[in-house]
Amino acid sequence: MKKPTYKAKLQVAVAMVLSLLFTEANAQSKNLIFPEAPGIVSYTYRNNFAKDVPATLDIIKSNGITDIEFSNLFKQKSEDLRRMLDERGLKCSSYGVSYTDLVDKTDEVARDAKNLGADYVRIAGIPHTKGSFTLDNAKQAIADFNRVGQILKDKYGLMVIYHNHGFEFEPYEKGTLYDYMVKETNPQYVGLELDILWAFFPGQDPVKLLKSYGSRYKALHLKDLKAGVTGNNSGGTDQNNDVILGTGQINIAEVIRAAKAAGVKHYYIEDESSASIEQVPQSIKFLHTIKK
Repeated sequence: MKKPTYKAKLQVAVAMVLSLLFTEANAQSKNLIFPEAPGIVSYTYRNNFAKDVPATLDIIKSNGITDIEFSNLFKQKSEDLRRMLDERGLKCSSYGVSYTDLVDKTDEVARDAKNLGADYVRIAGIPHTKGSFTLDNAKQAIADFNRVGQILKDKYGLMVIYHNHGFEFEPYEKGTLYDYMVKETNPQYVGLELDILWAFFPGQDPVKLLKSYGSRYKALHLKDLKAGVTGNNSGGTDQNNDVILGTGQINIAEVIRAAKAAGVKHYYIEDESSASIEQVPQSIKFLHTIKK
């Protein structure tokens, strides 16, 4: 029998090493609670998008991200933006619009969302006097969300998701106005997106919210609050208080575990800071270290 050549032996050895490395990597991946790539909110790169949309999409792709929530069309037609996404293997799963556009331009919003390929239309604010979110404000939002949510679901196959911004956690009865809104909106037409910073900042526990409202949450904004910063119900803080995930005040690992248990499908990093280009890759690296 002919003896194997040196080249053949080397090929076998390399194959064995690669197999071992793959097995080890696979085993490590199974021990991680968040081995997948996260999504991103376009607002993270708003300044870059304003200058060059294709180049910014390339930055997103270079970070291994494929899932995007757009908060703006950045002067593009929705069908043109969709083409740019398709060319790069990227997907828009959620499209964020203003409260006014949701209510007054429902069909236009729906067309853009469908053009982008989104499943959700996200709202991140409710009209109210700053510093005074009232029961009447909440009741009006509930009525609008239920009404428009039914139109979007029945006519376009889309779901409205409401993104908390901190001001909704005013005390009401045995809970908060946020609790009241969750209970009074129709889960068939209205879902939720939990911004964990804007829950933590006004003194709420994101983990408790995820356990309380479970499947109502369709998406999560992943962000962390700078150490030492004191929160309130204002719905605002310095954008540079957004820090690398895992370096701030929020227990990101516990939030991820609770979100996974709740069945949350979309996890979007939102880094509003001026250092987002440098911070996002480090936040992704942290997410890939969280163990079960």
